[in-house]
Amino acid sequence: MTEPPEASAAAAQPAPGARPGSTGAPGTPPPADPGTTGPGTTDSGTTDSGTTGSGTTGSGTTGPGPRTSGPGTAGPRSVTATATAAGVIVSALLILAIVFGSRLLENFDSALLPYAVATVFLAFGVAYRYTVWVSAPGARRLFKQGWRSFFSVANFRKSPTALPRMIATYLGFQKFLGARSHARWAAHQLIFWGCVLAALITFPLTWGWFTFTSGSGSGPGYEMRIWGFKIIGFDSLDFLGWLMFHGLDIAAVLVIPGASYFLWRRMKDRGAITGQRFAYDLVPLIALIVISVTGLLLTFSSIFLHGGGYEFLAVLHMVSVVFTLIYIPFGKFFHIVQRPAAVGMQLFKYTARQDREVFGCRRCEEPIDTGPYVENLRGTMRDLSLDFDEWAEYCPRCKRVLRGSAYLSHVKKGFK
Repeated sequence: MTEPPEASAAAAQPAPGARPGSTGAPGTPPPADPGTTGPGTTDSGTTDSGTTGSGTTGSGTTGPGPRTSGPGTAGPRSVTATATAAGVIVSALLILAIVFGSRLLENFDSALLPYAVATVFLAFGVAYRYTVWVSAPGARRLFKQGWRSFFSVANFRKSPTALPRMIATYLGFQKFLGARSHARWAAHQLIFWGCVLAALITFPLTWGWFTFTSGSGSGPGYEMRIWGFKIIGFDSLDFLGWLMFHGLDIAAVLVIPGASYFLWRRMKDRGAITGQRFAYDLVPLIALIVISVTGLLLTFSSIFLHGGGYEFLAVLHMVSVVFTLIYIPFGKFFHIVQRPAAVGMQLFKYTARQDREVFGCRRCEEPIDTGPYVENLRGTMRDLSLDFDEWAEYCPRCKRVLRGSAYLSHVKKGFK
């Protein structure tokens, strides 16, 4: 829809105090409000994790297939080939790391082979999806800006504590979720730290990097070894020994209430029910609960049932874990991989704010975002061959007003 002359003329008149030399609104009203949000935020039960908010349509991708348009974007075949090559290389490196980290498979437990194979597929999927993700113009621009801010000596001198603080608050404790709901934040923290603990134990054990060896054949004295080197000795009957052998049980106890809360919310909350998808929103939560429950049942079987039903539970637990590992790169869990990159993007915006480079709306002069961020957004829109990149200089309210004015004077006028 083309903006009518009346609306264009009204927009072309600079607002009081407007910047000298600024031009009026572009001739086409925007279909969305780009440039008003920062890097995409997600939690385990609420939002789409497949995008990294550059704030513009087409800046990210929610699936493994790339979105391509405009001269600045590589073709689908080249992106697929690059992503496939990245996946193969990362998978091969992981296989080599497993072989050498387990001392040529001397410390590798063959009973854990299905888990190890699943991690290789996980490595391929993550590398493939990540490559496709950063190939999109918006994600690529913010990705580069984030790393540039991360390695900037000038930024470190101006604010040496900014990066550690953002890692702790944004990546570790995810304080941005607390603004939505304290209950959702607490549930997400339970899932996050439970999964972190489980990953720190499961992956090294699966790869043969992390082993427990008994000094007396049947205990109670054990040694914890990493890559074959002794790290610590402990008694399996004392408190430290109990923690060592029940770390996964502790992780399960953390994950179950967090995942159950989000599952309950998706069954009761109308807002969540409206936009949820079974495979994308419910399956991850169900998978986490199944993994945690079956893991606890394995411990229950070995302690109280003398191993009764252990084999069946072990197979069920293994299937659920393998499925979840393979699902991670192509489902909602991918935001786990995206989140660290968002720290760099937040640092990019934070350092710009420190320089007081806040960009004001061309119409009402209300602050929109930092100047570098708005310019980065405009560059993304130009890469996508969108002809309304100047609309990034207007706040959401002014864009709605100008679109409404164009509709009333052009579209509605045609029906009279």
